[in-house]
Amino acid sequence: MRTVIFGAKGQLGRDLTIVFGEAGEVYGYDLPELDVADAAAVAAAIQRVRPDTVLNAAAFTDVEGAEDHEGEAFRVNETGAGAVAAAAAANGAPVVYYSTDYVFGGTKSTPYVPDDNVAPIGVYARSKAAGEAATRTANPNHFIVRTAWLYGPGGNNFVEKILQLAATRSELKCVADEVGSPTHTWDLAQATLALCTSDAYGTFHAVNAGACSRFEFAQATLELVGAKTTLIPCASSEFPTKATRPLYSVLSTQKLEEAAHYRMRPWLEALRHYVSRRGTTQ
Repeated sequence: MRTVIFGAKGQLGRDLTIVFGEAGEVYGYDLPELDVADAAAVAAAIQRVRPDTVLNAAAFTDVEGAEDHEGEAFRVNETGAGAVAAAAAANGAPVVYYSTDYVFGGTKSTPYVPDDNVAPIGVYARSKAAGEAATRTANPNHFIVRTAWLYGPGGNNFVEKILQLAATRSELKCVADEVGSPTHTWDLAQATLALCTSDAYGTFHAVNAGACSRFEFAQATLELVGAKTTLIPCASSEFPTKATRPLYSVLSTQKLEEAAHYRMRPWLEALRHYVSRRGTTQ
């Protein structure tokens, strides 16, 4: 398999490079060498390689920053998505676009399925929903993969933020009323490979199994590294933010399991794997 990865330097891109590298040739692109919103540059990169698969892991992911930089968020997440999908289609290759649980409003109390109506709240969420639409329009052979609470090597993710804070504080407050599906980039990369070896195009959810609150996620993280910091549960209202987060965004992976015959492991097992990798992959 010959694969082009956009956003190859990011936390997901790094693990995609490893996983797809074991399956064949990988060609990675990222800033500053290539901007996914530059349609001509994207088309030239894909035409040079003529890949079997194109993975678009490039994204504007600063949820708070998007509220102040709406144009840039849409330029990367929508315009860039359309450019990558169109260039892949022009070369006869399927495209993978990574989206987010944030496209849902968080009002359900049971796991969201891929066919649920999106109701994005905030600029980041709306830009990712727009990227989904742009991908669908530009390339019929698409895999839109929604994930959640992503963490991986070298990323400025929730796990790393908790560990950094715990290193200097004896007590930490953590939100207990946001519930979701933590996902390790390694597992998402493996799920992506399973999808790409099928022709089950469409929209999928790929998250580690189970669900937890932010508080439970942080608590498990601290326990795994043996940190002595005391964690105190609190409401999200105690930490007001520019962007509204969904309170419930658990995603169902049933469609992924049926189409790709791949079941993602429990989130705690994946977190344990990540903690064991820290220091060797950061």
